[in-house]
Amino acid sequence: MIRILVDASSDYSQEEIQEKGLLFVPIQIELGGQEYLDGVNLDRDRFYELLQEAGEFPLTSQPSPQVFLDVFKEVKADGDDLVCILLSSHLSGTCQSARLAAQMADYEDHIFIVDSRAATYNIKVMADYALELARDGLSAAEIAGRLEGFKSRVHVVAMIDTLEYLRRGGRIGKAAAVIGEAARIKPVITVTPEGEIGIVGKALGKNKAIHTILKWVAEHPVDEGFPAYSIYSYGTENSEVFEERLTREGIRFDERLQIGATIGTHIGPGAFGLVYVEKEQ
Repeated sequence: MIRILVDASSDYSQEEIQEKGLLFVPIQIELGGQEYLDGVNLDRDRFYELLQEAGEFPLTSQPSPQVFLDVFKEVKADGDDLVCILLSSHLSGTCQSARLAAQMADYEDHIFIVDSRAATYNIKVMADYALELARDGLSAAEIAGRLEGFKSRVHVVAMIDTLEYLRRGGRIGKAAAVIGEAARIKPVITVTPEGEIGIVGKALGKNKAIHTILKWVAEHPVDEGFPAYSIYSYGTENSEVFEERLTREGIRFDERLQIGATIGTHIGPGAFGLVYVEKEQ
């Protein structure tokens, strides 16, 4: 049997994890003196409320090799093959932990680790595609190979509503954050093919940010054969305006999904965007 594993950065709900038979590795978040497991015991709205109340930057801890090893031992005992689709190696050491665990389990020929070069619902799109390929009878090696070609077509493009959380995380300086907030600068970001956060543009206000997103999507056309998701962090007001524009432009999306704590830590409330698959060139 072929199993698919994701980490908490995929932002699957636990209900969907169970329904689809996925294997799941949580990511630890420390905030306000408490430790939580993203995707397990941390409600998403409550996380963003704590993020605003605490005034401190949350600490995230990548899963240890032992966490992966415990899962890999079970997979080995069952004689299954495993495809792991994990948070970008440029954003976390999660892939490295998984590779070490595969060596420790002495089961490397049956465990295929895919560096998603992405985060959040990009990983969900990839994992759902992997499940389809497994149902079609492809081997774990074939699925991993398909994903390596597919992942560069899975995009996220989003607006960050506030620079405060990038400042708290040390991504930008305090002065730059203050000036940016005063000027109403709204960064529009994506994840680059290398798996790093890239700036698409710096818009003055939300309306121009939406225009920047739509322009980027027009340059990277949507493949209607795959799902697309309107995504948001906390508060749906911005998403509602964005979705109206998507509809007017004839851009389909399947549903609105909330970004979890692993990525929400860096973007804060008010963010919104689109996850989709680009047409094959």
